Amino acid sequence: RRLRQMCIRDRNYEEHRFDEANLDLTNVAITVNRLVASLMPIMMLCLNVSSIAILWFGAIRINNGQMQVGALIAFLQYAMLILFALLMISMMFIMLPRAAASADRINEVLAIEPEINDPDHVKQADKQKGYVEFQHVTFSYPGAEEPAISHISFSAAPGEVTAIIGGTGSGKSTLVSLIPRFYDIDSGHLLVDGVDVREISQEHLRSKIGFMPQKAVLFSGTIAENIRYGKEDATDEEVRHAADVAQATEFISEMQDGFNSVIAQGGTNVSGGQKQRLSIARALVRKPEIYVFDDSFSALDFKTDAKLRAALKQETRESTVLIVSQRVSTIMDADQIIVLNEGRIAGIGTHRDLMRSSEVYREIVSSQLSIEEIAEEIA
Repeated sequence: RRLRQMCIRDRNYEEHRFDEANLDLTNVAITVNRLVASLMPIMMLCLNVSSIAILWFGAIRINNGQMQVGALIAFLQYAMLILFALLMISMMFIMLPRAAASADRINEVLAIEPEINDPDHVKQADKQKGYVEFQHVTFSYPGAEEPAISHISFSAAPGEVTAIIGGTGSGKSTLVSLIPRFYDIDSGHLLVDGVDVREISQEHLRSKIGFMPQKAVLFSGTIAENIRYGKEDATDEEVRHAADVAQATEFISEMQDGFNSVIAQGGTNVSGGQKQRLSIARALVRKPEIYVFDDSFSALDFKTDAKLRAALKQETRESTVLIVSQRVSTIMDADQIIVLNEGRIAGIGTHRDLMRSSEVYREIVSSQLSIEEIAEEIA
């Protein structure tokens, strides 16, 4: 009851704030529109009155033999040019404040200094291929009172699948976002191919990684162009192979133009599962050393999920694979499963090992038993 009262109070407060901002914007818009509505008739009146005055007094001078008709027409044209210029200047006074506000916002973005910078002397991580190792890694978001993850230690090697599971807010996405160095860790060491990620250039580091975020992002353009964002010089055969592995070929072939079908900005004309499969295909076409799937199968049905994992197993045999998932069915066959609880490792091992040793993992599995039974029937 107390929580409900607080929600109602907060909602009323936010509604009041919105009403105030909305009323202020409405008043400003009405004032500007009234100014524009009154300015245009005044300017047109001045334009027409000036034209009549020029013609009137010019006709008198022509009648008296003091002016030629050509001179009157030239004078009229010059006057119109001046008056139209004044009209445009008046419109500029209306548009300038809007442009200034937009310029301020653009300048704010351009003035932002990057928080993640390459070291002065970068190292090349070329001696190994696909190795990821966390050594007592701790990370906190700016302004946070508690670390998002604490004292994380594990390693992942090529040819292995490492799965990460845990409750909401346990730090799963935070952990994998540290690998491409979206954030700098507070303490410990995060090694990729034996070199600390802070000592590698960002371009070199991220060229080794195929990262699929929780929210799949598509851009305006064709399906083939979206897949080629992962590798600009990918051939048509490579694009189609990536789509086959990502289980995207079936729905692409049903579209009118196939791989040349146009995707709207943000992928608003395809479903969530289709966006995820295209995002996976974009990562696959790169053939990276390390694959990171951050809950990238959440919008897929169980049958498509199973087929995709089977295809990925063949495609990524020589790569390191890290999978973040809420589904036990997605990670049961992983070589090692890392269980996170409140930013710490609560267990690590195979599915069978964790069923015996980790209470947190057993709770997650038991909460999905009925879902697992349905998944087995569908498969």
